[in-house]
Amino acid sequence: MTEFTKEDIGMVQAAYEDLLEAAKKRVQGPNELEMIKKAFEFANEAHKGVRRRSGEPYIMHPLAVAKIVVSEIGLGYKSIVAALLHDVVEDTDYTIDDIKAQFNEKIASLVDGLTKIKVALNNEDTATKTSLQAENFKRILYTLNDDIRVVLIKLADRLHNIRTIGAMPEYKRDKILGETMYIFIPLAHRLGLYGIKSEMEDTWLRYKEPEAYRDITEKLADIQQGNFHKLDKFVAPIEEALKEAGISYTILKRLKSPYSIWYKIKTKGVSFDQIYDLFAVRIIYRPDKPEKEISECFEIYTILKKIFPPRSFKQDRYRDWVGNPKSNGYEALHCTIMCRDEAKGFWVEVQIRSERMNDIAEKGIAAHWLYKKDGVILPDMENEMDTMLQRVREIINNPDASSIELLDEFHKEMTSPNITVFTPKGEQRTLIKGATALDYAYQIHTQIGNTAIAAKINQKLYPLSQELRSGDQVEIITADNAAPKAEWLEFLKTAKAINIVKSYLKGEKQEYIDAGMKTVEQKLHECGLKFSEKNIKLLYRGYKLNTAEDLYFNVGSGMLSLSDIEYVLKRMSSNQSWFSWFRNPFKNDNIFVDEASKGMNFVISPCCNPIPGDPIIGFKDTDNVIHIHKKSCKKATELESKQGYTIVKDPVWNTENRNHSYPARISVYGMDRLGILSDVTKYISFVMGVNIRHLDFNSNGGVFTGDIDLLVTSKKDLDTIIKKLTKIDGIEKVRREDIVEI
Repeated sequence: MTEFTKEDIGMVQAAYEDLLEAAKKRVQGPNELEMIKKAFEFANEAHKGVRRRSGEPYIMHPLAVAKIVVSEIGLGYKSIVAALLHDVVEDTDYTIDDIKAQFNEKIASLVDGLTKIKVALNNEDTATKTSLQAENFKRILYTLNDDIRVVLIKLADRLHNIRTIGAMPEYKRDKILGETMYIFIPLAHRLGLYGIKSEMEDTWLRYKEPEAYRDITEKLADIQQGNFHKLDKFVAPIEEALKEAGISYTILKRLKSPYSIWYKIKTKGVSFDQIYDLFAVRIIYRPDKPEKEISECFEIYTILKKIFPPRSFKQDRYRDWVGNPKSNGYEALHCTIMCRDEAKGFWVEVQIRSERMNDIAEKGIAAHWLYKKDGVILPDMENEMDTMLQRVREIINNPDASSIELLDEFHKEMTSPNITVFTPKGEQRTLIKGATALDYAYQIHTQIGNTAIAAKINQKLYPLSQELRSGDQVEIITADNAAPKAEWLEFLKTAKAINIVKSYLKGEKQEYIDAGMKTVEQKLHECGLKFSEKNIKLLYRGYKLNTAEDLYFNVGSGMLSLSDIEYVLKRMSSNQSWFSWFRNPFKNDNIFVDEASKGMNFVISPCCNPIPGDPIIGFKDTDNVIHIHKKSCKKATELESKQGYTIVKDPVWNTENRNHSYPARISVYGMDRLGILSDVTKYISFVMGVNIRHLDFNSNGGVFTGDIDLLVTSKKDLDTIIKKLTKIDGIEKVRREDIVEI
């Protein structure tokens, strides 16, 4: 415990007064405000003399979380009080009973839901460590079941931790950022908290891909200085027309977020210059009467159609989320319009929202509660949220699932888009995208799913494995003597359906595994191969399964025939030979680590194939081999969420050692001409002295595309190759691609 200085006390007092100002807009009456004051005094005394890692008084964290809760999420006094008290039980001698006695049962319940699992991991075995991190998230899932405000406050807590993450050691920072990307960002999206989601994403990018983040933010800063003022010219006639129509409005201008740009570049294969929705203009209007809200939204869109010529609108970018709100409640009209300019035109996304729609977009489900309390008619958000919560209940109510399995199912639920289908009577049902007719059958009723034999989709007969699309009308055909089959697990997508079928088949599972093991052994002998751990691993990886047990079960249950076993083994063995020289462990003369990890072997992970110069993270396995991933690798994010305790401290490349080569792939695109392939390969091989392992070029209609696999010593060399190749006559674009092991 340390004494606080006058500056410390002044900082705390200023933050407290700032919170009170924000709270006054949400509390109802002096009693609620007094409760907030009492909670601050209680928490301030409990955390007295304690500092955060950043050096500031610890009470600044609960104050900041409470401010986010009220200002950015829009919750009321009970949530503000719970946010102020959320670390008291965990970090001090006070108990939940003390909170209940000092405040009330509801606030104590919220604080109890927020209290983290605090267990020393250092002396625990690996299995326990793995489960504890997932168990913490399992508890979060259970609080979703009890009171969604607990999760909203938890999001506020995580957001403040993200805002102050720079004070943490790098290996702890990576763990928190991994958890944030895997769980909290999808959760914020599902709950409609776009502002929180976007800030978390940008912070993740800043630390996981610092070079890309810096490059994008610098380009955005240049745009802010250059083209951004041209939006004033674009907005001027809109403002004039809205005033003339007597519409009360506010217009905001913004640029696309760095993470959104990075993600589009990475997934769409485009360059920064090819992103057409960099600019956005938001029109926020206040309708004269609540009943005119929707008609006024379309009136504003009609005004835009009168101002700008029809060809100025990008036809495939019109989005009506007013007539058909998103499942998280988002409502708006979107359209994309060309902003004409003497130098170069550019696209502008225009979003039209009422003040209520904007509040819901910024504050998600909390805004729904606020408007419902005021008697405003809302879209059917409550039913959609109930559907999402019901699916979460189905995930956590599986008694046979481990904490990690629950975590994976929850991640899938949060990140999968929704579709809407209809029953024969026209009732709406929401499912995750990719769901099949059998998933739908199980959502209707367990017995309907268990006895299903086929489906009628839009009056046509289909198998149960048929994937559904939004708008489908579905009828399930059943038979009394039908029963769940193991092969159903091959195409089921929803947690509820999978859990029911697994539970039904539970008694038969070991029989399937035993039978499958015998079949695999027999098939390998027929191919003249040993029944070895190496070959089994090649097989289950080749069939995209996670474990040998999964392989045996799939074979034994008839879901996998092994008819192509020789091809799969050949393909995987060939693939292994390509990767073998860097998949084999090497000593740490290529990578520097802390003293505790010196002398250990390293493996470059084939899921992302980092090369010297890439930001990297290392995970230590049970054999004391350290697996190196890119920091932005999806698998690394998953490992950070589940096995954060295995992260090694701050591995860095040894840039002095250039004796080792690493695989990299580039894609090339441009206008075809005689000799262009020769120019490309000459530069790579003779000028740069880089080994080309594989070429794949195609030409069609005067345009060529190609992939080139290289062996490089560093990212710096690869960047040089990319930069120089773009200067060759005819080449339009060169970019690095991911190499992922099949």
